Amino acid sequence: MGDQGLKPAEILLVEDNPDDVEITLRAFRKVRMANKVHVVRDGQQALDLLLRTGDYGGRADAPQPDLILLDLNLPKLNGLEVLEKIRASDELSAMPVIVLTVSEREEDIQRSYKLGANTYITKPVDFAKFVHATEILGEYWIVIAKLPLKAA
Repeated sequence: MGDQGLKPAEILLVEDNPDDVEITLRAFRKVRMANKVHVVRDGQQALDLLLRTGDYGGRADAPQPDLILLDLNLPKLNGLEVLEKIRASDELSAMPVIVLTVSEREEDIQRSYKLGANTYITKPVDFAKFVHATEILGEYWIVIAKLPLKAA
């Protein structure tokens, strides 16, 4: 689990579609990923949580994710804007960001990588394929990859 010690890595899922949230959480359960998943529904809420502003300002109990699963089509701020702000932040710039979206547009893929996405995954429509993709995602990012330590 990287250098996270005994505590499993926490995941921030940034997704506005309730059906996609449920499918993602079901897929995680199916592959027995025990990691805590925090869900936010728009780009601004994601940044508020990550930067401890807005509703999360000054909250000691605010989640501290180790990994971000980021949709591109979000209200308020889109995923590319969120990614750009994450990479511009000193304290967040090393946090792994996985773009998890239905978009297969080449310009979205190129821009995501230029802005610093670690991985770009298109959501399969078929649930069994999505479960398989989630299993691979979990094995790599949660079990194999070394995640950066959080600042204390």
